[in-house]
Amino acid sequence: MIRKNKLPELLAPAGSMEALYAGVEAGADAIYVGGKRFGARAFAKNFDGEEMQSAVRYCHLHGVKLYVTVNTLIFDREMPEVVEYARYLYKIGVDAVICADLGVIKMLKAAVPELEIHASTQMCVHNTEGALMAARLGCKRVVLARELSFSDICKVTRDCPVETEVFLHGALCVCHSGQCLFSSLVGGRSGNRGECAQPCRLPYNNGKYILSLSDLSLAFHVRELIASGTASLKIEGRMKSADYVFAVTSIYRRLLDEGRNATEEEQRELSKIFSRGGFTDGYFTGNLSKMTGVRTEADKNDTRTVTGRTFEPLRVKVTATASFIIGKPAEMTLTDGDRTVSVTGDIVAPALSAPLSADAVKQRLSKMGNTFLSLSPEDIKIELDEGANLSVGAINSLRRLCAEKFEGAADRVAVETGEVPPRVKKPDGIRSALFLNASLLRDLKSDALSSFDAVFAPLFSKGDWPSAANGVYLPPVLLDSDFDKTRARLSELKSNGVLYTLVCNLSQIELSLQAGFIPVADFRMNITNSHTAAALFELGVAYAVLSAELDLPKARDIGGGIVAYGRIPLMITERCFVGENFSCKECGKARLCDRRGKEFPMLREYDHRTLILNSEITYMADRARELSSAGLKEHFIFTVETADEVGKVLRAFSRGDTIQTVFPSQRPRRIGMREAEPEKQKKNIHKKQKRH
Repeated sequence: MIRKNKLPELLAPAGSMEALYAGVEAGADAIYVGGKRFGARAFAKNFDGEEMQSAVRYCHLHGVKLYVTVNTLIFDREMPEVVEYARYLYKIGVDAVICADLGVIKMLKAAVPELEIHASTQMCVHNTEGALMAARLGCKRVVLARELSFSDICKVTRDCPVETEVFLHGALCVCHSGQCLFSSLVGGRSGNRGECAQPCRLPYNNGKYILSLSDLSLAFHVRELIASGTASLKIEGRMKSADYVFAVTSIYRRLLDEGRNATEEEQRELSKIFSRGGFTDGYFTGNLSKMTGVRTEADKNDTRTVTGRTFEPLRVKVTATASFIIGKPAEMTLTDGDRTVSVTGDIVAPALSAPLSADAVKQRLSKMGNTFLSLSPEDIKIELDEGANLSVGAINSLRRLCAEKFEGAADRVAVETGEVPPRVKKPDGIRSALFLNASLLRDLKSDALSSFDAVFAPLFSKGDWPSAANGVYLPPVLLDSDFDKTRARLSELKSNGVLYTLVCNLSQIELSLQAGFIPVADFRMNITNSHTAAALFELGVAYAVLSAELDLPKARDIGGGIVAYGRIPLMITERCFVGENFSCKECGKARLCDRRGKEFPMLREYDHRTLILNSEITYMADRARELSSAGLKEHFIFTVETADEVGKVLRAFSRGDTIQTVFPSQRPRRIGMREAEPEKQKKNIHKKQKRH
């Protein structure tokens, strides 16, 4: 949807009240913040309930919108609390919530139907079909994937029925957002749950920071962004200081208002505020070379020169009139010239001994206290009957009521909510296997795969389609420009008798249904609660593989498929790290090696993207009976195994063998995230490593 306003909204981050004050003072049109839970920056200071109310009042007083992140993956037991939190946010006047979990979106549309929802970038929307599906779920805005080029942004914005939002400036994740399991499965801190340990900022392969990206800056592309029609331009940085928020927002405010791109001097100013060896616009321009960057000592010294200011709230100056007429309710009116509000209070009575004086009343009415208003006694006009009296408490109540009304604190005194959907019935599952190397299927005997309901091979596999595959794995990322080729290939495979698609994001569900396939949700769909599963089934998914971050009890409560074997992909990167850091000849052989000697295989994904696989193997043959009794179906992921190893794995699962039977040097990675307390993890994970 092309925006209606002349300029896109400038959306600034705030991890604290001081940062919020800074963003408003710098000219942001909207601010986004997180609460103490359910936001993707769990280690920011964030806002408690009282602060959130103050934030809403302050922003609205200055004509600024406030959005709240509720963009982590949610477990079933947390869902009632999320719903109540959303009801609270709606009641206090929050303009929208930013969500990533399909189950949360489904629940909020039912329970708080008037609350506006924005689809988070964690939903990995990178094409028009994905935006259409987000709109179908009830989202009013879609935050597009950071990996999109200018032409991709324009295409989605023009063709989808809801607003789009684009990242303008700040840190970049090397993995497509919502698709990273590195911190969770390796470090025990889930990025999808707001606790990312930033393994991409650590050194690999003999001290090289090959995964650390420079920060994004589109300061040289402001005019293009205005022309794109996008509704909102977003600055990343809820973990950043108030100084950062003010300085960066101020520069982009100026560029937008003047309708121009940054000068070289302004870009240098942005770099001084914070950078990692400069900036990148590689995704936006399509030039993916030279995107790697680390934070140097020179960068840190530059930042120190622009810090140190304290930000206080900008109080709105108002004038007042008040009347105290015996026998009538006391009245008070506040105005700033643009907005005027009036309230009435208690009945004014005749004084028995000490009547009110105009000066004393003015002094009491001018005490704005904890409000964001400024009122001088000299700016109050009083109509006061001689001999009138009103208690101190009644005068204070009149002032407080008028100030609250002016600040908009009572805009939503009641909230009408819908019914919360009940827990859904556990879905059926199918036993399935994905072969990322399709040539393995050609080397296996057909009877070895007879126990599987669905066997998936990649859509664009080289050579003839393996006859053993009755399912097709769709690439996790498909841009709009890929859809014609994808549809043609699907049509060809459908005529060859292929039945299933393994879908990795929202955009692929309707694509599969239109081509006549049975969609199966991959673990990348991030199903961590029964309501997400229900939302996907309503969209047309037939079966689902649950999130690799679930422990067994949580998976059992949902039902479906579970990754029981394989090196789970930890990242999918837009850049081809194999070609950049090794050579094209090393495709399928390259390894990422961390400081402990752990090796993470790297595979090519369509089209010249990179999959980084876990160094450890998820293996649950010795728990097969437990999975079966829980109603869970096994899903296998075969990546770098040989045909002989595949055979051994399948035989081991039929017998319930331990992993040492197949891979003597391996230990199994059990299902689910580590259960250590976040603070303990925060202190211990990679504690000796520098991050850049």
